[in-house]
Amino acid sequence: MTAPADFGLDIAVPPELSARAPAEARGGARDGVRMLVGRRSTGGVEHRRFTDLPEVLRPGDLLVVNNSATLPAALPGRLPDGSPVALHLSSAQPDQHGSHLVELRRVVPGEAAAYYPPEESPARVGLRVALPAGGAAELRRPFTARLWYAELALPTPLLRYLDLHGRAIRYGYVDRDWPIEAYQTVFATVPGSSEMPSAARPFGPEVVARLAGRGVLVAPVTLHTGVASPEAHEAPYAERFRVPEATARLVGHVRAGGGRVIAVGTTVVRALESAVASDGTLQEADGWTELVITPERGVRAVDGLLTGWHEPRASHLLMLAAVAGRPLLVACYREAVRHRYLWHEFGDVNLLLPD
Repeated sequence: MTAPADFGLDIAVPPELSARAPAEARGGARDGVRMLVGRRSTGGVEHRRFTDLPEVLRPGDLLVVNNSATLPAALPGRLPDGSPVALHLSSAQPDQHGSHLVELRRVVPGEAAAYYPPEESPARVGLRVALPAGGAAELRRPFTARLWYAELALPTPLLRYLDLHGRAIRYGYVDRDWPIEAYQTVFATVPGSSEMPSAARPFGPEVVARLAGRGVLVAPVTLHTGVASPEAHEAPYAERFRVPEATARLVGHVRAGGGRVIAVGTTVVRALESAVASDGTLQEADGWTELVITPERGVRAVDGLLTGWHEPRASHLLMLAAVAGRPLLVACYREAVRHRYLWHEFGDVNLLLPD
């Protein structure tokens, strides 16, 4: 589960470029973020606002969005010695053995829960973490140095339990806890993501209406995101997804007509590419995907990508390079740092187009 050693970009992102709060809390609007557009055919980049998206796209293009809704997947817990710990739940649905993937994180008063280096983590086989209202999580076996399989014992169904006792997962670059509504997108209808499919966060009713008026199509897929690894930079692991038959047919229709399929977020790329049949056509699909998309594999269902800004060592960059090519990716990231674009889920966005 370790990502290749050479996937990163040799670019330093200053800490002050982390978006520490939602755009609307910074005095703007969700759709008021900036958008850097990169075109693979020319290698050129242009600076835009997200509200320019309908004009940048063409009539007949298709935006594929993730309709997964974000769960309050961070739970307070206690170790057997009474020490506080945070438990981040990575999947709302258990695997075939009834286990969930979880991460234990260190509680730091007044701050976001902190990463445990493997040598400091209390995680071990059989560890029982006490959760609110008499709930518990028992660690069964390690999945990675960071993630463990756990069996949950809860007094209510999981989604109800999270609504009652959980909060949105946040990392140290975010200034404080924000309500779960700040982590939902306009397309969110199917609960299941541990972290927000954040590329769609800037969309609002006005932009969606203008896209429709422009003749840009929108279709959904579902991919429930697991917990990220901003410190460990692990390769992607299995996630639950669904590509509806109607979306698969529309992708084929748009591409046959010369339109472009633009994925809104890396989660959408992973879902679509996981549903490509051996003959290259996109099919309806429903299940778990372990697909890791690299430049060597390439993409077969996606022409472009709207995405946020990722850490220079994030494994997601392999996927971005598969869509855009490494030269354009490097140019975009250098330009974004130079012009002080904002990073992470509350930050600005990058639109990668073929032409």
